[in-house]
Amino acid sequence: MNRDSRLDALFTAARMYYEEGQTMEAIAGRFEVSRSTVSRMLRDAREAGLVAISLRPPEAHRVEDLARRISRLYGVQVHVVPAAPGDDERERLRTVAAAGGALLDGMLEPGTTLGIAWGTTMAALLAAVRSRPVPGLRIVQLNGAINVEGSGLTYIATVLARAATRWDATVHQFPVPAFFDFATTREAMWHERSVQRVLATQREATVAVFSVGAFDAEVPSHVYTHNYLTREDLSSLRVDGAVGDVCTVFLRADGTYRDIAMNQRGSGTAPDRLARIPRRLLVASGSRKALPLRAALRAGVATDVVVDELTAASLLALR
Repeated sequence: MNRDSRLDALFTAARMYYEEGQTMEAIAGRFEVSRSTVSRMLRDAREAGLVAISLRPPEAHRVEDLARRISRLYGVQVHVVPAAPGDDERERLRTVAAAGGALLDGMLEPGTTLGIAWGTTMAALLAAVRSRPVPGLRIVQLNGAINVEGSGLTYIATVLARAATRWDATVHQFPVPAFFDFATTREAMWHERSVQRVLATQREATVAVFSVGAFDAEVPSHVYTHNYLTREDLSSLRVDGAVGDVCTVFLRADGTYRDIAMNQRGSGTAPDRLARIPRRLLVASGSRKALPLRAALRAGVATDVVVDELTAASLLALR
């Protein structure tokens, strides 16, 4: 038997065994050889590269099922990160941030304008992304960062500088408060040429990356723990039914946001503006973020989602 005929026989035996589920005895009868010869044929088929065997751990089926169900419900591409036994919330955040960073890396092409909303998750993600130059990459801040004490710029400047260094990118900061004291002040600022230039750059974004904020997240969301909101602000949000935020724009459970009073004073990119960006990556970790995550998905802010297994399960358990 020449080499080609031998490979054909090996392939036929492998197909009968692995694809058609036939027994070795049946294959032996087909080729009129012994069972031990069939065993050697299957071994030789593997060694010849005719057969590739892959193992799938049990959690692969779980996370794929979760991803499929979320994708079907909300019309987004979903990547669910398995939860390792014993992982605490911060470890889950690091794992999800690394997965989100890897996915974001694949979205960045020369000439991309990347919108970034600052926060705890984004800081973790930008710490995890690989360093590589992306020619012509521009990074634009999607929401103001100054808090009621006048600080916040140092934090966001550090986060954005890290991103700029990783990708050799230029940065367009948005040096305005996260929340103005008065809606009229925000409206006046929006007429300033320096602010208009940043808003124009935001509108040119082709990729955006952000998370969701929750009032009681296990790993606290930055906006709720660093003096961005007063007691009166929090009371107003409760009255208006807010469950969390995206880009410091507050959402109700059903994804609505326009008539929430705090949003009149906020500087974040609203869901309708986010929706104009072609690729929008939402990265979330923490089961208490399930409710604001659902609100964000109902608002249509994301095209792609990276979430840990426990948060995915919590999202699907919501009624």
